[in-house]
Amino acid sequence: MYLIGEFREKESATDAIRELRAAGVAACNLDVFSDEPVELPRGVLDRPSRMSLISVLGAIAFGLAATAFVYWAQHDYKVVTGGMPLFSFWATGVITYEMTMLGAIVTTFVWFLWESGLARKRDCSAPVPKVDPGSICLRVRCGAEQAPQAAEVMRRTDAIHIERRGEV
Repeated sequence: MYLIGEFREKESATDAIRELRAAGVAACNLDVFSDEPVELPRGVLDRPSRMSLISVLGAIAFGLAATAFVYWAQHDYKVVTGGMPLFSFWATGVITYEMTMLGAIVTTFVWFLWESGLARKRDCSAPVPKVDPGSICLRVRCGAEQAPQAAEVMRRTDAIHIERRGEV
């Protein structure tokens, strides 16, 4: 089941999130909806991102793969080079650089899709609240036994409207 609480103040929504987290509700079961971006204080609803690590690893992997491919291609077909080396990092630098940048871009984009949930199979039955201008909606996914406690926390933190929807 889902509980959707509507708040007018960012501080009230922040207090509700903190109290719900203290009551044992996981961060993945809390979603914030608003008609404009809401910047919550650090530590309230942090969801760690590994995007920078994935970008660097993707860049390294693509760069190494490109260099290995060029090395393989230059050594697979012997060319008379007049005493020059078959493989030169100076000659393959542009390809390595471009493929390194492509690797960083592609892995960043794919990881963004994954972390945002757009590329994952999600529960499409989760209700999305209608957000009035100037309000912040907090959606809590909880079981039937946790719902009264979660509703009480939202009431205590100045939720102006609490709605119960759907089944888990």
